[in-house]
Amino acid sequence: MAIDSSAVVAPTARVHPNASIGPQTVIGEYCVVESDVEIGAFCRLEPYVYVKRWTTLGERNEISSGTVLGTDPLDKAFTGERSYLRIGNGNRIREHYTISRGTQPESVTGIGDRNYIMTSGHVAHNCKVGSDTVICSCVLVAGYVEIEDQAFISGGVAIHQYSKIGRLAMIGGNSRVNSDVPPFFLYVGFNVAPVGLNLVGLKRAGFLAADIAALKTAYRILYRSGLKLQEALARIEAETPTEHTQHLVSFIRRSERGICRE
Repeated sequence: MAIDSSAVVAPTARVHPNASIGPQTVIGEYCVVESDVEIGAFCRLEPYVYVKRWTTLGERNEISSGTVLGTDPLDKAFTGERSYLRIGNGNRIREHYTISRGTQPESVTGIGDRNYIMTSGHVAHNCKVGSDTVICSCVLVAGYVEIEDQAFISGGVAIHQYSKIGRLAMIGGNSRVNSDVPPFFLYVGFNVAPVGLNLVGLKRAGFLAADIAALKTAYRILYRSGLKLQEALARIEAETPTEHTQHLVSFIRRSERGICRE
């Protein structure tokens, strides 16, 4: 491992000799980078960032002041063995954020690409965050949570361990997520509940009018028809067989905690 000759390391930063720092990466004042850390090209660490052991960052990540990456998991079962935090490319992680590595030996907390993670929150051990998500300030993500691509999680949301949040779901501020949240819909409330489609997110993602119409039909069948869950899913498959409704049905069928209801 080595520091690339084109990288810039501030004189007050401390980078372990066994860390790897990629081309044109900037390590700011008073940063600490421990052993067995890999940071790819064109990353930027603002002052006072702490990257702990067994953390990997891809390229073009921007990490703001006071953030700590690769913390020991907040889990009484953790006994100190090697585990990992792996972060992809093009992520922005703002001030005072913490992300833990896995609990079990050799397990992983994974963050995808191009996520925008705002200030003063936590992503816990063994979480899987997809790509192109927005996680707003003061969001608390408990262990083993899975967040699919393009989800939007508003400020102050608390997500219970093992919960799953579907693609392009939008969670309103200060909600409590204590069950699985199917994709494409909008959710609000202290005990999070669906209130319709995430129309703004769907349009921004380039969904066509026909795609949105099919999801509206699926929403009505799922939440307004009065059918039992498996009957509703079978009807969605029969009446609106699109790529996105199939993803919706598949997500719900994989749910172990059960989905949130109106």
